[in-house]
Amino acid sequence: MASKPTRMESLDAVRGLTMAGMVIVNNPGDWGHVYWPLLHAEWNGCTPTDLVFPFFLFIVGVSITLSRGTMGNPWKIVKRSIVIFGLGFLLTFWPRFDLSSVRIPGVLVRIAVCYLTAAFLFRSTARRGESTDAGRFAHGVKLGAIAIALTVGYWVAMTWIPAPGGVAGDLTPSGNLGAWLDRTLLGGHLWSQSKTWDPEGILSTFPAIATTLIGAVAGLWLASGATQTEKAIKLAVAGVISMVVGYIWGLAFPINKSLWTSSYVWFTGGGAALFLAFCYMVIDVYGWRRWARPFVILGLNAITLFVLSGYLAKQMGLIKFAGVDGKLTSLSRYIYTSWFVPLADPYNASLLYAFANLVVLFGVLYVMDRRGLYLKA
Repeated sequence: MASKPTRMESLDAVRGLTMAGMVIVNNPGDWGHVYWPLLHAEWNGCTPTDLVFPFFLFIVGVSITLSRGTMGNPWKIVKRSIVIFGLGFLLTFWPRFDLSSVRIPGVLVRIAVCYLTAAFLFRSTARRGESTDAGRFAHGVKLGAIAIALTVGYWVAMTWIPAPGGVAGDLTPSGNLGAWLDRTLLGGHLWSQSKTWDPEGILSTFPAIATTLIGAVAGLWLASGATQTEKAIKLAVAGVISMVVGYIWGLAFPINKSLWTSSYVWFTGGGAALFLAFCYMVIDVYGWRRWARPFVILGLNAITLFVLSGYLAKQMGLIKFAGVDGKLTSLSRYIYTSWFVPLADPYNASLLYAFANLVVLFGVLYVMDRRGLYLKA
């Protein structure tokens, strides 16, 4: 158990809002009845749901900057990455325990790799002992340059280098260079819904690291000696500029979450900066904190929420019993059809079920918060 730290409350609120969005989009009552903002874009494009993962990685980057532990014992970074990686793998491994087909990539796995890489890049580019604004600016320029190099390099690789037997610039789900690399190196350990490519694949992890580094640059600015209002305004302006860059780049290299394209990096990174700037102004500058408290609670135990959410969904799908018609039905399906379908039309019933999941999970985390339990990797 760790004691409750002193921290930027708006950052925890943004993390909590992001996690709340994740729970809602991942747990509808019926996948056939989901409002479009709660679905990923089919391929190219960006819906509100496509903002969840990059927002979280952006927050990881900000946290790297603001955490004293980043410049401390490097083993703590490695240990935390291993724990996050292990939790992701175990969540995928359970309950089938089949090593021959278990998915190796995944959300927590990508978070672990991005955190590990970004944290060590942050350490290696920092000037030891210098905490002036000039030093932070120089540090941010280095990290920003790496993020630019990663996204430009990824764009070149994906559009100029053909997969063996393919053509350069093929950005289809199975024909792109990243999909070929995943099939070659990971074989049958890919996303079960595709088996030929993975949305958290190897090559697309490099631009995801860039997303994390953009967050680190934002964190350096928030740690500067500028006034709080100036921090919020300039962060918002930078966010808008980044979104414009991403949108324009997307005309040539489409915004695509599954490929984590370079345009997607800058578009969503800018959106995350803009959203953080708004919450920072509202919560930390103006002091309007009461509305954000539930999201702060979610944000303080974000990894716990992710694991509990995945475990609950799997467990409720595994528990089966005979329904009134004699056919086997899962506990989740039974609850949805018996308790929520009678309440509203299919789309709203499905949404209510998703919100109910969030309420149950919030209840668990609320009790943990009241008892001062904050489980950290």
